[in-house]
This record gives sequence, structure tokens and C-alpha cells, in this order.
Amino acid sequence: MTRLLLSLSLMLVLACSEKSGECPSIVLTGEIVNPTSDYVVLYKDDMVIDSAKLNENHHFSFNLQGIEEGLYHFDHSPELQYVYLQEGDSILIRLNTLEFDESLVFSGKGSSINNFLIEMFLAHEEEESMIYEYYKLDPDTFSHKIDSLRTTKISLLEELVEENDLTERVFLMAKASIDYNNYIYKEKYPFYHKKKTGEETIHELSDSFYKYRSDMDLNNRDLAYFRPYFDFMKYHFGNLSYMTCMKHCGMPKDAKMDHLHFNKHKLKLVDSLVQESELRDILFRNIAMDYLLTEHKSNNDCKIFIEKFQALSTNEDHKNEIAMLYSGIQRLQPNEALPDLKLRDVDDQVVSIKEISKKGNTVFYFWTGTQKRHFVNVIKHVAKLEKKYPEHNFVGISLRTTHPQWLGMLDEYGLKKSHQFRGDDFKEVQMGMIVDGLNKCVITKDTLIVDAFANLYKSF
Repeated sequence: MTRLLLSLSLMLVLACSEKSGECPSIVLTGEIVNPTSDYVVLYKDDMVIDSAKLNENHHFSFNLQGIEEGLYHFDHSPELQYVYLQEGDSILIRLNTLEFDESLVFSGKGSSINNFLIEMFLAHEEEESMIYEYYKLDPDTFSHKIDSLRTTKISLLEELVEENDLTERVFLMAKASIDYNNYIYKEKYPFYHKKKTGEETIHELSDSFYKYRSDMDLNNRDLAYFRPYFDFMKYHFGNLSYMTCMKHCGMPKDAKMDHLHFNKHKLKLVDSLVQESELRDILFRNIAMDYLLTEHKSNNDCKIFIEKFQALSTNEDHKNEIAMLYSGIQRLQPNEALPDLKLRDVDDQVVSIKEISKKGNTVFYFWTGTQKRHFVNVIKHVAKLEKKYPEHNFVGISLRTTHPQWLGMLDEYGLKKSHQFRGDDFKEVQMGMIVDGLNKCVITKDTLIVDAFANLYKSF
């Protein structure tokens, strides 16, 4: 079947060469095993380009004409992954949602860069736990180990170049997938080293430790929505802000950083160092999100910060989003009533979250069918909490999980169905309960909020 789909895609491209301008310049087709939704949606940055409905054989097809070369991502809810597209590509995707990233394979014209990108993505995931152990090492030893990992990946890139005729733009994208993950490790090091070793102050680092900074690009529009690059920018500006404040603001090295002060530094540094307008705005948005979700209070500091953010951002959608987030946080303060959210029970009937929590102490926790490891850990932890706190009702809310998949998981793991519900509208639940992480929980008593920003592992 895979060979047949690829042959059909290639035949379409060949036919188009005979009737120039009447056919798509890019063909993107695929097969999804165990689909979790009916559609595949293609994005450029945060804009929808096109959507394709799966047929009865779980195949989809995009015929794209006149789109710009660059990095896109495709979404098969609730998962997404990158695809690099350039004119003349005829790419076939095959994946199994049970192992979404691990099973993802590209074939056809244009597949080499995409297989390389997914290979680097998986390599980074695999080495994270190992890197975490490296943070206790001294700076020189740590750098040597990190640079050795980079050298191995650069060798794979050199093989890719030898075997394929890559444009400079494609080469730079492939190299960025190596470099910026490597740079993230270095930006994290001083803080994780302090945590791992128990040292009282941030370790002194030589200028050579950050020598890569002279080669990095803080205004790369092509990489603005590429996760390794954007994550690097976040850690880089966090690192710079902390070090700048220690140097110029008279803060003792062992003092706890004032949250408002620190984040105002980050806004100022982005404003001074990043000129690319869209990249500036998404960085401002990220800083604002991080500030409000960490602070999660309704106070004057939040108002001061939001005013600063509003003055710098030029993106009206981002401004509205941050205003809505702050309004949501204000509604979730202690002794406020729970939001009027609707969930689904095992019979697929609509149930009010207030109805669920109207008697006694209730703890709402969250999980998703796409993160099985997290799900298993959570239900084990909740089972312990139920024994330790029998006066509390622990209620699970599943997000981004189809109804059949959800029911199957409840049966497989023997969960109490009267204490499990499904969020049918992910955005509604996410914004209503400000779900910023799956370890979050919301503690209530008789429909009133006790703590809407509790942590399932730290708050009990």
C-alpha cells in the first residue's frame, strides 16, 4: 500500500510537468494507523494552510500550489510534528498514533531532510535523562560531553549532505536542529548544576563556555516557530536576565529573584536584542504567559507587568489572549465559584463540573490518552492519595482523548467510572481551569475553589 501511494504521488507530479501551472507544486500524502481524529491539518507557523479528511483507508492527501518554502507542521489531533516543504516535493508520510513520533517515516522526493529532522528530535528525547545527570559535572567536563554528542550528530549531517543535493536553506535548517538543542544544554547548565550539586551560588563560568553565542542568530525568521530554536531563545533570555540582574541590580548571589523584577528584565532584553517583529511578539507572549502562570494571583504586580507587556507587544491577538488569561486567573482565586464547565460522563452525557463538586472536598486532576506513561504514573499516585485522604473525592478529567479510547483506558486500568470524566472541548477546559500542565490539580469544597493552582505531587 505504501508503494502504491508513493507511485500515485509521483505519477501526479509527472502529469503536472506536462500542464505547467494547472497542478500543485507540492504533493503531501500519507497513511495514519490507528487515527485519533478524522483530519490532518497543515500549518505554517500559527496559520492553517489546509486540511485533509482521512478516507476509509485512513489515507490523506494535500495538493499544494504557490506556498513558500520552509518549515510547516501537521496536526493530527492531539499530536503534531514538523514537515519541511519546498517546490517539487512529493512526500509520503506514514505513522502509527500509538507511537506517533517513533513510527513517523517520510519517503519520496523531499523526504531526506524530514527524516533527518525527526531523527534529531528523537535523539534529543533519548539523551535528555543522560544530560540531566551530566549537570552535576564541572563546566569543562560537561562541555566536553555535550560537544561530543554534537560532533556525532554533525557527522550524520555530513552524511546527509554527501547523499543528497541540499540547498543552503535546507542545510541550515538541519544544522539548527543540532545546534540549538546543544545550546539549550549550555544555557541550562548554571542553574541545573547548582540544583544537582547543592552549591549555594551560581557556578562561575569562563567566557569560553558560551563561545557559541558569537555565532547564534537572535533574529532568524525561518526558525521562529521551530521548537529547538524557540526553546533556546527562552532559556537564553532567562539566563541573560538572571546574570544581568546579579551583576547590575545589587542582588546577592544566593538571594531569591523577585519575579516581577526578573520578568521585566526579560522583556527589556528581548526588546533590545530582537528586531524581527514576529519573533519579538511571540517571545513577549511567552514571557507574559510564564509570568502569569507562575504568579497566578490577582495583584498589583500582575497589573504592572501586563501594562509593560501591552506597551511592547504589537500583536493584538496576543494582547487579548493575555488579558483573557489574567481574567481567568482572577476567576480562579480562593473562595470563588468554580467556572460553569461542561464535561462528558461514560454514557456520553453532559455533566456540570459544579454538579460533580457540590458535596464535600473534591480534587480535579488531568490526564490525556496520548501520554500513557504520565497517565499510568498519575493513576498510581492518585490511588495512594485516595487512601491517605479518604475525605477527598479525586476526580479525573481526560483531555484530548476520543470517547472510545477513553472508555477503553478506563476498562483496561479498572478506574472508578463515577470519578472519571472527559473534556469534550479542550480549549474550554484549558482556559476555564487554566490547565498549564498535566500535574496541575484544582482543589474545591462545595463548588468553591480552595486552590486552583495546586500540584498533584506537591500539594498533598
